[in-house]
Amino acid sequence: MNVLAIGAHPDDIEFGCGGSLYLYTQRGHQVFLLILTEGESGGIGSVRRTEQLNAAKILGAKESFFGDYVDTQIPVDKILISKIEAVLQKTKPDMIFVNYHDDTHQDHRNLAMATTSATRYVRNVLFYEGPTTQNFIPNVYVDITTALNEKLSALSAHTSQVPKTNIEGLSILEIAKSAANFRGIQGRVRYAEGFVSERLFLFPPPIDGFFPIIRQKRLKTH
Repeated sequence: MNVLAIGAHPDDIEFGCGGSLYLYTQRGHQVFLLILTEGESGGIGSVRRTEQLNAAKILGAKESFFGDYVDTQIPVDKILISKIEAVLQKTKPDMIFVNYHDDTHQDHRNLAMATTSATRYVRNVLFYEGPTTQNFIPNVYVDITTALNEKLSALSAHTSQVPKTNIEGLSILEIAKSAANFRGIQGRVRYAEGFVSERLFLFPPPIDGFFPIIRQKRLKTH
């Protein structure tokens, strides 16, 4: 499959679905990233872009795209929707992960709304959570017990952001591990990532639209 993860800022994706993305790449699927800003409100933009690319390597992502929007100023308009659609055309994703829409950060909210429009014909769309997400009740879980270290390593690649949590003495790594433990308890595993589904098909579509014809043998009658 092709998997596309979309985030408003560098480190959004790693916090929300980094473990799941690593599991995808380890199983031979192609992972792509789309980051809308360089997160310059929280640091130096060029530094954060480099950190994001380093994190992408840890996750095994095939390619990273940047939207070049100004941090804190992501709009909800036709231009943004078209930019997301352009990346969809390039990557042809079977699965999409994106920020959840109920969030105290306006960039996360606006990106979620724009992505909902842009992905209206995509079969599988899942929303992930972040430290500023509100009222998040997962209905899909991924067991990341075997991928927790890689998730935390990818987050660690965002060196400039690790201590910036606005909670004294608590790093983003500790928050991410606690969140994974909590979602794991909900999902009855040790560590998990939780998602809210916009749409989720349990089985992928046939390759190239080919549906195998099943021929049933006729029963002989006597």
